[in-house]
Amino acid sequence: MTPVIVLTTVGADFDARSMARALIELRLAACVNIVPGLTSIYRWQGKVDEDREQLLVIKTVDGNIDDLREALFARHPYEVPEFVVLPVNSTSERYGAWLLESTAR
Repeated sequence: MTPVIVLTTVGADFDARSMARALIELRLAACVNIVPGLTSIYRWQGKVDEDREQLLVIKTVDGNIDDLREALFARHPYEVPEFVVLPVNSTSERYGAWLLESTAR
């Protein structure tokens, strides 16, 4: 298993904590950072929109990606959720071991 970071955004008023907690309890993620106070400017349905959002930084392993996507999309408020997977080229040995142990199912 290789560590990866998954990024997604949700609305500023969405209960990101309960979604993050569910992903942790299911062992689909070892940690989810919730970063509030974002302003996103994007194109949607032919026009430029602007909204306040929260960024979720999800630490997991590549073997969990399919199940994580399914669980996240089932709870996600957006019609087209962001789901960006970033490779992790290196971690400390202790952090990597913790990540693997925390996501073992």
